[in-house]
Amino acid sequence: MKRSGPLLTLLAGLLVGLFMLSLNATTGEKPTSASVKPSPSTKASAPARTSAPPSPSPSRTAVPEGVYTGRTDDDSSAVAITVRGDKAIAYVCDGHNIESWLQGDVKDDGSLRLTGKGGASLDGKVKGAKEIRGTANVGSGSFAFTIGKAKKSSGLYRANSTVAGAKIEGGWIVLPDGEQVGILKRDGKPSPAPRIDPETGAVTIDGQQLTARPATP
Repeated sequence: MKRSGPLLTLLAGLLVGLFMLSLNATTGEKPTSASVKPSPSTKASAPARTSAPPSPSPSRTAVPEGVYTGRTDDDSSAVAITVRGDKAIAYVCDGHNIESWLQGDVKDDGSLRLTGKGGASLDGKVKGAKEIRGTANVGSGSFAFTIGKAKKSSGLYRANSTVAGAKIEGGWIVLPDGEQVGILKRDGKPSPAPRIDPETGAVTIDGQQLTARPATP
């Protein structure tokens, strides 16, 4: 009789275990040692904004520096343009009594807009990097032209001095074939200019030797 105590205790424990298993099966709960919280979802980062590409700047058609010389389309006059960076100077001359000095800017697109005294103007644009085409308006005339980049033998020259008390102003265009077109003014009176030495610019005026120098902007 004394051994029935442990057996009753073991039986009671088995009955409690069976009761708990039956209860879990009914409620659908699973015994867990600890509940695990899911980690918070990571918010998807928005795609980085890419800045729009900069608007293309106008293409620059560079006008090679140097001197461009030639004759007008009607062969009545000569034209010379000297380009230095974004500046240019030009001379239009018929060798008798029509002439004009003009200057202005060279634009990014390779065009030129030059102006001179008396409303004179010259509009041109580089073509093929070796020539300039355009139109010069001098006096009452309009002169279309196409002039090429000058070689060493040709160029644009200018002289200003005083000889025998007279104010001397001279302009010369030396063309690729060696022809020279220019006007010399004595106190404002025009006449055909005497020849110069293209190598040195030396010229003799009224018995006095002067030096015509390359014209630059």
